[in-house]
Amino acid sequence: MTANVSRRTALALAPAMLAASSVRAAEPPKDPPVFRIGALLGLTDKGNWNATVMQRGIMMAVDEINAAGGIAGIKVEAAIEDHQGVPRVGVDALQRLRARYDIQAVLLSYSTVGLAAAPICEENKIFMLDGGSVTDGLVGKFSYLFHNRSVASVMARAAMTVAKKNGYKKMAQMASSTDDGQSLLRAAEADWKAYGGTIVGTETGLPTASNIDTQMAKLRTAGGDFLAIWEFSPGPGLVLKRAREFGMTQQAIGIEFTAEILKVAGAHAEGYVFATDYFNPEAADPWPQRFAADYRKKYGDNPEVYAANYYEGIYIIAEAIKRARAGGGNYFTGERLKQALDASPVVPSVYGGNMTFQPDGTGLKRVGIFKVVDGKAVFQNFAEVSR
Repeated sequence: MTANVSRRTALALAPAMLAASSVRAAEPPKDPPVFRIGALLGLTDKGNWNATVMQRGIMMAVDEINAAGGIAGIKVEAAIEDHQGVPRVGVDALQRLRARYDIQAVLLSYSTVGLAAAPICEENKIFMLDGGSVTDGLVGKFSYLFHNRSVASVMARAAMTVAKKNGYKKMAQMASSTDDGQSLLRAAEADWKAYGGTIVGTETGLPTASNIDTQMAKLRTAGGDFLAIWEFSPGPGLVLKRAREFGMTQQAIGIEFTAEILKVAGAHAEGYVFATDYFNPEAADPWPQRFAADYRKKYGDNPEVYAANYYEGIYIIAEAIKRARAGGGNYFTGERLKQALDASPVVPSVYGGNMTFQPDGTGLKRVGIFKVVDGKAVFQNFAEVSR
């Protein structure tokens, strides 16, 4: 049975599951001494800026929940392990979390690490939530894995709406050699070819590369109406910098812009257009406003997607714990947390309003199109793209 079928089956059986929960409710909940939530982050990876803000978001959420009395009076703790951006190290880190804490829920990051760790979590029924990876290689393959970030097929097609709107026909592209980058590449190429566009050049590189001159020289020769950048922070910064220094003047379109990208690209980021999950600190909903204000007060920066997603991730797991606890018994297990979200897949989102998990585990969020103006991301419009 595929993961998709099992999820749909779980949703179809929701009434029966709720009835079972009401039966279990007669049994008092077996509360653990602490709710310990694991996290695998690339804290010492070369491109560790993302991990730094992920950790900030995690700890802010933990501190807030505990300041409000925890969950049913029980403290929440985050057990964070460093995967260094290396799959083997990530697997070892996961096994440490299992041996030390018998971890039941874990936040994943980095596609390569997630692909290595997810089968182990699936086998041991550990609830997984990924707010950083966009690879479609993780979608629908693991029934215990949920995503609170838009995945590659959504992000790439959202970025392509910019090229279509501008009437472009020829695409040159630079992509990371990671699974994330290649997922974006495949999704973009399929969408662009279906539209009738042509691809004049494709180059790839390591995400930690410090020299991409060969690739840029080839793309300059290839030409194209626009340059698509299928990379993540800090990669797009170097691509933007070297593309402009090589005399490439066409529109650059990507899927991410962070402070780290701006630091590398400098003035060469001007005019860059990108599609991303739209976290709006000025949203009418009081939760994103409060989170953004508290984050600025604590760290001096506006929260970006990674901080928001991992902050939100802790709250999603906390919500699953509350729902599972209502069923009584030994509820703090990965299986019970999964069942809680399968039965009721709508959860509050720090982006404002609610997020709904789809049968394949992905959470649908609105994707915004932004343009870099004077070093700042300026919202242009929403890209309405469905799964």
